Order: sequence, then C-alpha cells, then structure tokens
Amino acid sequence: MVKSDLDCLQTKLQLGISKCLLGEKVRYDGGDKRLSFAVNDLSPFANFHSICPESAIGLPTPRPTIGLYQTDQQSVMMRFNDQQIESDIDHQMTLFCQQIMSDLSNLCGYIVCANSPSCGLDNAKVYDNEREHLITLADGRFTACLRSYYPWLPIEDNLRLANPDIQNHFVIRLFALQRLNDLNRHGLTRHALLTFHSRYKLLLLAHSQPLYRQIGPFVAKLDQFDDLQAFFVQYRERLMTLLSTPATKENHTNVLMHMQGYFNRYLTGQQKKSLTDTILAYRRGELPLSSPMSCLKTCLEQYPNSYLSDQFYFTHYPKALPSIDNGVT
Repeated sequence: MVKSDLDCLQTKLQLGISKCLLGEKVRYDGGDKRLSFAVNDLSPFANFHSICPESAIGLPTPRPTIGLYQTDQQSVMMRFNDQQIESDIDHQMTLFCQQIMSDLSNLCGYIVCANSPSCGLDNAKVYDNEREHLITLADGRFTACLRSYYPWLPIEDNLRLANPDIQNHFVIRLFALQRLNDLNRHGLTRHALLTFHSRYKLLLLAHSQPLYRQIGPFVAKLDQFDDLQAFFVQYRERLMTLLSTPATKENHTNVLMHMQGYFNRYLTGQQKKSLTDTILAYRRGELPLSSPMSCLKTCLEQYPNSYLSDQFYFTHYPKALPSIDNGVT
C-alpha cells in the first residue's frame, strides 16, 4: 500500500504570506488581493505567517503610493512617488527586513504579492529618479531580503500561482522542505536523513537527472561529516535547488517506466503493453500524469513493494488539495 499523504509530516506547513493575499485590507488603496488558492486550498494544511512590510513600518492604510527608484549611484531606494512627501521609508524598510528575517527561519515557503515595491518577485518596477523612464523590473525590498537570507526557500507570487503547473511545483517544494524542517527539529539522525533521501529518490529523478546524479554521491559521504548539522545545511540547499528545477514529461516518463519494471514479472504481455501505452500517451500529452500513476498504484496494491510504497513520488502532498494534478500536465 502507498503510505498516507501526510506520512512523515509532523506539523502543518509553516507558510509565509503577504497579508493582503489573505484578504486583509492593508494595501495602499485600502483594498486587498485575496488569493483563493491560499485562503481556500492551502489553509487546511498551513499555518500562515502573514506580514505586510509597509504596514509593519507604520504606514497607514490607505496611504500615498510608493515606488522603487534608481539613484545616481546605481543603487535602488524606496520612496513615495510624490517627491514632496518627506520620509525615510527606505531606511525604515531596511531596518525592518533586517530585524524580521531571523524570525522566518522555520518557514517552508512564502507567497508574496506581485508587482509590489516591497513584495514583488522579479516584477517590481524600478524607475529613474524623475519617474520618467522604467529602468528595470526587480524584487521588492522585502522579497529581495528574504531571498538573500534564505536562498533555498520556495517563493512564488499570486500571479504566477494562477498557473496549475506552477501551483503543483510550489506545493511539492513546500511539503518537501516542511518534512525536512520537521526532521531537523524533532530527530535529526544520519539514519533519518538517509531514509528521507531514499523516499524522495524517484521524485528527484523526475525533476533533474543531472542534479540527482550529483546529490547521490554527496549523500553517500554522510559518514564523513562529523558535524551532522553542517551536512544538513548543505543537503537542504542541494535538495531545494534540485526541486526548484521543474519536472518534465520526459523525466516523469523515465520514472514511470522504471517503476513499471518492478511489476513486469507479474504482468501478462497484454497488461504490460497497456501500461506502456498509457505511459507513452502521457508523454505525448494525450493523458494527464494521474492516468499512469493510477495504473501503477493499482499494480502496487496487487503486488506490494516496500521501496515503491515508501516513495513520496506517490504522496508528495495531500490528495485533498483541490484543483492540482500531481505533475506536469
């Protein structure tokens, strides 16, 4: 039997999120950007840690608009778009980010508000000092600090999460990091780390075969590390870098064919052909990944295999999460 969806997940997802995405009316215009994917879909599985950086530094709601501006020194600063308003919000935001970052170390991911000068993810507009020309797009000030402190942390914005494949990829990374964080807090041992890695092997293969071939030899050197925490830090970065590479149909097909090999001796010639045809139909885009996955789960129920039933490839996040297929569509 495939193990439970939440097996090895000791706590809910510890998920950072911009306050406006939870429906809180903290935006400059007194409104919100309620994200139903977070509020409706993720909320049963998550403890939200919500922050509005602009409110946190004492700005009122509603408030004059803020922007990012490139200075003569080629650095970027935050200020009110109305230059007649005197304020040191750039310094205040810098101090806030520096003070809050250490409180976010237990998070497994973050959802930020797109286009925001404080929370944008590669899409905050940066203007020249006179606001005559758009210079570039960049991270908002808070998001830039978050990425600098926690480069392994999965971060997405509300606009990108409208894409089901991006949703799926994000959620896979959330649950992987939450499981790893749980392991670190409640029982970090060499055996536990090896078991964790073993259970993620097939999913890692689906995301990046080159990086999988790199992380394997690294894990094999675990006994050479006297400091287990130092190993954990390096492993976390390697794991999340690997999982940040989106899975592909080709990689999934290789994994599915690999799993089929565990059952070939039990299947009739017609059954093997049917399973192979289903896998190839997925690769051609004629079927969703759930179709060959369902066939393999049926095989696993009929012909149990402890290695496969342990794999998070089958249960990387709960089935109860609506509207998300379990892979590349």
